[in-house]
Amino acid sequence: MDKPALPCFFPVNINSHCNYIRQVQLKPNISIHLLTAILLYQRERKEKNNLRKTEAMISTLQKTIRPMSTVRGLHKSAVEVFNYPAHEDTVTASFGRFISEVKPQHLSPVVLHRSKRMVLDSVGVGLIGSTTDVFELALQHCQNMYAPDDISSVYGRKGTRLSPTLAAFVNGVATHSMDFDDTWHPATHPSGAVLPAVLALSDMMPANSKPSGLDFLLAFNVGIEIQGRLMRFSNEAHNIPKRFHPPTVVGTMGSAAACAHLLSLDHSRSSHALAIAASLSGAPMANAATQSKPLHIGNASRLGLEAALLASRGLEASPLVLDAVPGVAGFNAFYEDYVPQPLGSPDDNGHMFLLEEQDMGFKRFPAHLGMHWVADAAASVHKLLVGGDHGTVSPAEVQEILLRVPQSKYINRPFPESEHQARHSFQFNACSALLDGEVTVQSFTPAAMMRPDLLALLGRVHVEHPHDNPANFNRMYAEVQVTLVGGDILRGRCDTFYGHWRNPLTNESLRKKFRNNAGAVLPSERVERLIEVLEELDRLGDCTHLLSQLQ
Repeated sequence: MDKPALPCFFPVNINSHCNYIRQVQLKPNISIHLLTAILLYQRERKEKNNLRKTEAMISTLQKTIRPMSTVRGLHKSAVEVFNYPAHEDTVTASFGRFISEVKPQHLSPVVLHRSKRMVLDSVGVGLIGSTTDVFELALQHCQNMYAPDDISSVYGRKGTRLSPTLAAFVNGVATHSMDFDDTWHPATHPSGAVLPAVLALSDMMPANSKPSGLDFLLAFNVGIEIQGRLMRFSNEAHNIPKRFHPPTVVGTMGSAAACAHLLSLDHSRSSHALAIAASLSGAPMANAATQSKPLHIGNASRLGLEAALLASRGLEASPLVLDAVPGVAGFNAFYEDYVPQPLGSPDDNGHMFLLEEQDMGFKRFPAHLGMHWVADAAASVHKLLVGGDHGTVSPAEVQEILLRVPQSKYINRPFPESEHQARHSFQFNACSALLDGEVTVQSFTPAAMMRPDLLALLGRVHVEHPHDNPANFNRMYAEVQVTLVGGDILRGRCDTFYGHWRNPLTNESLRKKFRNNAGAVLPSERVERLIEVLEELDRLGDCTHLLSQLQ
């Protein structure tokens, strides 16, 4: 005999579900799952009468399932979901309220200053990134595989426009195509996942409804804040990653949060945007040091925007995605030691953004952040060898090079075979800095990588991993020890490189980096105008002028 069809969940009719459970004689543990889903739905809609009936039935079933779970450990998670706080009291709900309720007045002068520097750096990195092969491949794919939708601008390509989600994707790819974008602690690349999405969404808005520069910066800061808060719920997140690339997880969530705020979604839909984004997150570290790594940032930006747009249309997802529900993996699927805390709603006393507590790390050359320690240590040895001259070191002088660096497999590459591998190689960056006194954009060109002097030095490198040197951007160091042919030993050490959040680039250094990067695509007068616009972004009546300057 066939079982009767399961009654429709919407609207919930508790009597029909109870009858269904009795007719098909469901096992108690299965009934718990079904009724828990009903319970969560009723809590969402505050159906008090139905809610009491459902709670009473689950309470009865708990008495049945409790001895079973003692013996067999069955469906403990479903019982604990029943005991979980109402949705408005959850971690997930608190994040949704923050996203929807935060106001421009909550941005302190320090946060405004630092976030404008981040936007300046990210735009410049995106513009030079638009000259790379991987960006060109991504752009051609979007132009050839999707119907034209001329809405949102593309970095460095005058007259080229794509749909908002595709523009967010290719501009995110450009931002990370050279690994030149900012880095924070715990380890992630925060701006590249958020800024392209906010730019694309701003382009999408009607001409008479463009966000002001201050509203634009607020949305951007919401995306940065959400990333930082999520990563601080895990100790694992503080270390250089091993399993997945963090921007593909927290970056997607940050993009969704920023776009949800810019779309003025209410707290419920903002929470759903985060939950949808969680289902669109993740990429393995195996693709680090390949052409696919920039896709991580592009997808984070694009999929976060899509999550917010889907939520704006009413698509729903788990109301507990950020909560630690035992046995039911939400965001803790990514971090096993995940211990979330509610995010307080901004009030008249203001909100302390994490960016106020900790500045951002900006790179001086396009490579993995860890390379900056070893490059600075090697550059100090270079100075000892050449004195005040701006010459190069001869490999004939060098017998052995010893690097003392953290243990991290994906950035330990003795003989890199591509520019992407070279950007993730302690050995390559140490030898480049030892040879030339610095690492630059040009260090990763094919001609520079194949220099006989560089290859000779690479063959003399040995690596040690001291126990007191953790794979952590806030605690690591690098030592370079060079043994000369005559037996002399020269040493260099870097504990905090110039550009780290503890030793940030000056405004002039950051402008110099921007001019070099943006100048690869734009004429000098446009570059200077863009600097003026970005540094006055919080005073713009709307962001139209910014959007027009990026091509």
